[in-house]
Amino acid sequence: MLKKCFRLAGSIAGAALFMSIAVPASADEVISTSNRSTNPMIVVRVDVSEQKMTVIQGGKRLYQWDVSTARTGKITPRGTFQPQFFSPHHRSSKYGGAPMPWSVFYDGDYAIHGTDAISRLGAPASAGCVRLHPDNAEVLYSMIFETGKSDTYIIVQD
Repeated sequence: MLKKCFRLAGSIAGAALFMSIAVPASADEVISTSNRSTNPMIVVRVDVSEQKMTVIQGGKRLYQWDVSTARTGKITPRGTFQPQFFSPHHRSSKYGGAPMPWSVFYDGDYAIHGTDAISRLGAPASAGCVRLHPDNAEVLYSMIFETGKSDTYIIVQD
């Protein structure tokens, strides 16, 4: 267990150093964290028109990653959600057992998860879920799991 914690902490710290630099969130990205737990609240903002995800914690923008949302003929639901359940090694029951690593389900069958279709990130390609690079999906999963579902908001917008 301790070894896993060190590996996880190392992967999060390494990803933070390699992939982005924390910068303050703009005024429209800040949600009050008063009366919250000791872990600062997480806001995951998915911009469908830009195919980007921004991850904010404690009022600081930590990450911005390319995503893939719904391809033509499919939908990625818009709105504000909170995580419903976690599944680290999920496989799709609808799409032939397709791997969905590091899944954070937020609206029924819709989840944020890793993908092996890395070359398609940055463009619509999914059946409706929000796809991430698997390394980024693991970082996000770990952050949300540690912080908790009630202190995480997922905002999907155009």
